[in-house]
Amino acid sequence: METFIKTLIYIHAFLGGLGLLSGLSSVYFRKGNTSHKESGKIFSAAMISSSLISLIIARLPNHENTFLFLIGLFTIYMILAGNRALTFKSKEKSAADTLDKIISGSMLFISIIMLGLGVLGILQKIEGSILYVFFARFGLFMSVNDFKYFKRLTTKNIAYLKSHIGRMVGALIASFTAFLVAGLHFNETIYWMAPTVLGTVYIIYWIKKVDKHKVSTIK
Repeated sequence: METFIKTLIYIHAFLGGLGLLSGLSSVYFRKGNTSHKESGKIFSAAMISSSLISLIIARLPNHENTFLFLIGLFTIYMILAGNRALTFKSKEKSAADTLDKIISGSMLFISIIMLGLGVLGILQKIEGSILYVFFARFGLFMSVNDFKYFKRLTTKNIAYLKSHIGRMVGALIASFTAFLVAGLHFNETIYWMAPTVLGTVYIIYWIKKVDKHKVSTIK
């Protein structure tokens, strides 16, 4: 069994590394061009595959880890929601469909669970519980904003692009965090939080850029 688990871990790490490299490439290339789109597809496939494997690993004997299981679900949400956001670019799509609502609703539910586990852990003085609360807040923010956006689809705007940027960069942050924690073995709380804080600054920068320029002029 342990040999099987190690094999899964190696595959998970390889796909995570591929996701990190392709994600960085996607950030580097001009937004919207072929290279950006192709590297984005590789990034999405690699991250979803890596995250799905992490869900299995986190429930196997001697490797049970509820926090990593929930983070895996969080990452899958960001990839799915980030790609689904682009479907709202089409003028033919005038409302969020069932799949959109299931993806965002699931993340809302997962975030509430994370928040509850975090608060309970803090009260019981369980080490690392603050991380549940930290990531739950981001999950709640994203999923609630999804539903707010679903209600104002009739307004002509480029909110879909902001959503795409926020979720995809969020998934890239998850990949980089995994590299620090699992790859370089920096397990302190600061290494879990710092990439998210810095990445959020980057997301805010791009969202402000989107607000100031038309989509066709974004570089």
